[in-house]
Amino acid sequence: MMEIRFFNMIAVGSFGMILSSAFSGVCENGQKRSRIVCMMALILLGQTLFVVTAGRQWLIYCYPFITHLPFVLFLHLSGVNFVWSLASVLIAYLCCQLRRWLALALVFLCLGGRNADYQRVAEIVVTIPLLLLILRLAAPSIRSLSEHTRLSQCLFAIIPAAGYGFDYVTRIYTDLFASGSAVAMEFMPFLCSVLYLVFVLRVSAEERKRLWMEQKQNILSVQMEQAVCEIDTMRRAGETMRIYRHDMRHHLQYLLSCIENGKLTQAAEHIRQLDAELETGKVMVYCKNETVNLIFSAFAERALQAGITMEVQADIPQAIILSENDLCVLLSNALENALQSCVRQKKDGRPARIEISAYCQDEKLFLQIVNSCDDSVRFANGIPVTKQQGHGFGVQSILAITEKYQGMCSFERKNDQFFLRLRL
Repeated sequence: MMEIRFFNMIAVGSFGMILSSAFSGVCENGQKRSRIVCMMALILLGQTLFVVTAGRQWLIYCYPFITHLPFVLFLHLSGVNFVWSLASVLIAYLCCQLRRWLALALVFLCLGGRNADYQRVAEIVVTIPLLLLILRLAAPSIRSLSEHTRLSQCLFAIIPAAGYGFDYVTRIYTDLFASGSAVAMEFMPFLCSVLYLVFVLRVSAEERKRLWMEQKQNILSVQMEQAVCEIDTMRRAGETMRIYRHDMRHHLQYLLSCIENGKLTQAAEHIRQLDAELETGKVMVYCKNETVNLIFSAFAERALQAGITMEVQADIPQAIILSENDLCVLLSNALENALQSCVRQKKDGRPARIEISAYCQDEKLFLQIVNSCDDSVRFANGIPVTKQQGHGFGVQSILAITEKYQGMCSFERKNDQFFLRLRL
């Protein structure tokens, strides 16, 4: 039966190393596959020499050091991070346990009991079908976890690592499992219970995070739609004003006719009506960017109506890195926060002022908004926060757009003034 043991050793070694390579994602090109085959042949040859020189029992004892550890290092040197290299080997070892259990179940069903020699034959028989099944169904999903954070990879590897340690401590290096030790028998159920609780807590936290992100995304979408609608409204108002300017000759002729015919009251009423309509569509020109002019004009009008001084210095070209929607959401949220802060200042009888500086340099947008504020502003990790329900999403929008364009953003309160600085 030595031949069966030898073939089973080759089968289980190949099974584990192929799965480890598939889980790690290192076998995606032909050159690396050739290296994997060479490494597998080298390790299997080393196992054979070890059995011949030291015996099969010593091979079992030293298997982690002559097979698992070298293959972990091989995967790491092939470009896989060490955590995921180790996790891939541990997961493959767990699959080897599945192979052994299926063979044990097959022998039990066929013979009604356990037979070591027949079990080895059964392990060889189930190797290829099980390998193909895992490679097709499980390997792609497991491999995708390599793109997750190191923490997620470690959490995913806990159960395989626990199973690996439990197997070697209780079955290979000692006989605790065979002797029926209560500690050994109860350890895995205990570990499963603990990991289940950890899993529940983790899933709950992820679900809360997902719901928060969905809520945030919905609010950002609504803000963007509102901002786009405002831009369209102001653009139409600007078009109306241009039409009025074009038709000014006709208005002047009408007014001249009223004056010549002594209809001064009618002329005055027409002037007031015309002035109101022109004022409604007025768009100040701060720079060459139409969207920026529309947004600044809208908030300048609101600031004027609220009795708040707003000064703008802008030099922004029409073509910039930000899309019109993102620029609209960014400026609208920043100015809305500044305006609301100044409105509170006015209600408390304190001076309120907004100063805006915006320009482009080296294809980067630089923006600074300074507004009056009180001492109620609170920060968490450098970000202004609020406990008011439904508030704080403007800052989140600004941060999201800053992250999207890989820019920099800072918030600061100094001498009753709030500073927002952006580089995108």
